[in-house]
Amino acid sequence: MANMNVRSFFICALAIFSMVAADSFAQDRNDTRIDHVLGGLRPPVAIKNRPPVRWTLAERMQALHVPGISMAIIDSGRVLWAGAFGVRHAGSTDSVTSSTLFQAQSISKPVSATATLRLVEAGRLSLDENINVYLSSWKLPENAFTKHVKVTLRRILSHSAGLTVGGFGGYRLGDSIPTLPRILDGKPPANNPPIRVDTIPGSVSRYSGGGYLVMQQLLIDATGETFPTLMKRLVLEPVGMDLSTFEQPLPKHRWNETASGHDARGEVMKGNWPIHPEMAAAGLWTTPTELAHWALALADAYTGHSGRLLSRTMATQMLTEQKAPFGLGLVLGGEDQTLSFGHSGANLGFRAEFVLFPARGKGAVIMTNGDLGSYLIDELFQSIAAEFQWFSHRQSEREAIVLTPDQLDGLVGVYNVPGPFGPAILYEVSRKGDRLFAELKGFSPKLEIFASSTDTLFASSGYTIVFVRDSSGRAAKVKLGGQIEASRKD
Repeated sequence: MANMNVRSFFICALAIFSMVAADSFAQDRNDTRIDHVLGGLRPPVAIKNRPPVRWTLAERMQALHVPGISMAIIDSGRVLWAGAFGVRHAGSTDSVTSSTLFQAQSISKPVSATATLRLVEAGRLSLDENINVYLSSWKLPENAFTKHVKVTLRRILSHSAGLTVGGFGGYRLGDSIPTLPRILDGKPPANNPPIRVDTIPGSVSRYSGGGYLVMQQLLIDATGETFPTLMKRLVLEPVGMDLSTFEQPLPKHRWNETASGHDARGEVMKGNWPIHPEMAAAGLWTTPTELAHWALALADAYTGHSGRLLSRTMATQMLTEQKAPFGLGLVLGGEDQTLSFGHSGANLGFRAEFVLFPARGKGAVIMTNGDLGSYLIDELFQSIAAEFQWFSHRQSEREAIVLTPDQLDGLVGVYNVPGPFGPAILYEVSRKGDRLFAELKGFSPKLEIFASSTDTLFASSGYTIVFVRDSSGRAAKVKLGGQIEASRKD
């Protein structure tokens, strides 16, 4: 009997040792993979027959003037790792941590959409009813476009309602903050035009933050609750997003939890961050880890593993394309096993993005406090995708041709890009030896551009630039991204 006890003891000890060793091995492996990610940032496009370009995270944060970054990497259906780097406020020593609050920007939209879908499931709302049935304190003005086809929540959530106003600039500390009805009608002190229908609902896909403000008013009218209270009850608390809030302005007692926003030069913006009464469109303060928990809750609902947030039926609707590329509140890619859902965000001073592959339980959430943070996010996604074998966000390869010195010189110069809300923005093309560089002043870093033909070039970010030369071979115009046309200034 004593021998049996000794034997059992050694068997148990061996089992415990094996589990500890396995956990230690797994941790060491994960640490190595994270090191690979943080040391393997790369541009979205590689140039064929040229040495691969790799950067460290610290190098790119410095080059892009991004003071702070926080991220969460998802693998095997859980947050595998969360980390933060840099400072909350340029010139300070206040480090960013995984608990530091960042503005989620337009990622607020799919989180808000989740609350709407919960009310639909509860029978309080319908996705396909005329929204004016539910609006009481404000009504969407009817016009010729809505005479026969109505604006519905399904169309608002999928950016196909025909509503105007893509995004909002927000307000600063000390500004007069408009009420939601005044924003909807574009009345001072609101700084946006009226939110109205200007095309037949359901006919086109066009991104509209304005639509989500109509939805914000509808949710308030339908429930009688303030929007932050409603979002806390329906989404934040059920997911365990205890740090997150839709309160705008952010209460003063929480200011020391936040990251400040920074411009393209890395300078702190006036008032530290924008104030967004446009809560459903841009008002969420959160962390990457808490956003990851929300995204995983959606994935669990979609795969049938949990109905704590949405039913499988409703999650399937949310992740079904309504009007490309949108589901209900989400941007979709791939299908079946390769299906992904995600969203990006851009408030002044902040950039963020998340993506999740529900069938594989893989993804990431990245939040930054710099206006050039989107470039950093793209480069990090490339690194994460390579290390964790994602289906998308993988680096592509393109060929580049060599231009003659005269052909290069013909493209060098400064071009005027029409400003969306004011003066023209300068797009500068410069030459260093046989290499060309381009920069949208104040809005992008200086990037090397490569020629696929004498007049069509591309950046390592994947952005396409088409030049129009005059009879002398000198470029008179340039078309950016195939859409924005700029004329030579000099």
